[in-house]
Amino acid sequence: MANSETRARKIGPVTVNVRTVGAAVLLVLAVWFILMNTAKVKIHLWGMATVTMSMWVWLTVMLLVGVLLGWFGRRYREKNR
Repeated sequence: MANSETRARKIGPVTVNVRTVGAAVLLVLAVWFILMNTAKVKIHLWGMATVTMSMWVWLTVMLLVGVLLGWFGRRYREKNR
């Protein structure tokens, strides 16, 4: 089975592969989901504190944390090969 690197296509100056298209689709869906959730919510932080903020702020923070964890995880795996 061919990996995503062999199925890459060059469109102008940009090389597009399956991973790039998948990431772009997920990013668009995440942004759409965040923009649809604008209500204020109470967030209980392990019983220590309660924070009231817009749901889109919380979702954006969680998206960024997930992206950073994925990025660090990939760097860690590549470093330890």
